[in-house]
Amino acid sequence: MRKKYPPILTLALMLLFIFSSLAAQEVYEMTVAPDGTSDYTSIQKAIDNCKSFPDKRITIYVKNGVYREKIVVPSCNPQISLIGEDPEKTIITNGDYFDKMNRGRNSTFFTYTLLVIADDFHAENITIENSAGPVGQAIALFVRGDRCVFRNCRITGHQDTLYTDGFNARHYFENCYIDGTTDFIFGPSTALFKYCVIHSKKNSYITAASTPQGNSFGYVFLDCKLTADEGVDKVYLGRPWRDYAKVVFIRCEMGQHILPEGWSNWSGTERDKTAFYAEYANTGAGSAASQRVAWSHQLTRKEAKKYTPANILKPRTPEEPNMEFWIREGL
Repeated sequence: MRKKYPPILTLALMLLFIFSSLAAQEVYEMTVAPDGTSDYTSIQKAIDNCKSFPDKRITIYVKNGVYREKIVVPSCNPQISLIGEDPEKTIITNGDYFDKMNRGRNSTFFTYTLLVIADDFHAENITIENSAGPVGQAIALFVRGDRCVFRNCRITGHQDTLYTDGFNARHYFENCYIDGTTDFIFGPSTALFKYCVIHSKKNSYITAASTPQGNSFGYVFLDCKLTADEGVDKVYLGRPWRDYAKVVFIRCEMGQHILPEGWSNWSGTERDKTAFYAEYANTGAGSAASQRVAWSHQLTRKEAKKYTPANILKPRTPEEPNMEFWIREGL
């Protein structure tokens, strides 16, 4: 004789079966290829199909190819790793720029090729390109989430190539190539650049930090190399986009394109009075300290010791993973 269950128990068993089936279908690895040989042909479609607020990292492997997309990683999709095959051959590209957007005075911030709002995002072996050319503000990478890591990536454009957002956000760039013309690394976040090549395409400014008042660190460049196109010979290390900007270069190799004065104030302001611009143990033709602007700093050995990855990117709460964990996780 067939056993009968009470209706409420039958419903509970059905729901348990449904939820168990859904859990079994969760995908934590997927691939993208432009030729249709993988799970998706679009990076955005792969991101859109990731589980929201996953319990572990989701890895999207991106095969070589040119992906003509404008991509958003929303806040509901943390813990995503976007791993390319080859930074020279795995390319995300888009060509939006200020005048094209027609969004008023804030049009710059809608020009991104890749917008990362989510926390704990990782990217590796990928080119992120704004292909608009020298036509004004045109962001390649707009990163807003906290604890975001970019390793062995190429971030390329012209004006405003890389925008690091988030007053309390921390970002880490390792072995990356970043190029541009004017203010091509700008924003308020704490960002550490380690072993990166910073390449100027035009006589202008590399950084335009807007570090919030009270933040211990702004932009820190450790063991980086500053290069330039042929004929480029008048480049400033930075100018303060807002009061209290902080930028420090330590043990970097600076080409002769870096001007002897090194730094510039933002025209028409007194931001030089609150900016903290400093250097330590840099080398190369552009590193000479004798003619630097009077309001910049040459760190002592003792002062330079605090500029370690562990200190710059330290946890903010006892529960937060340490720097070594969130840089390593998922890669």
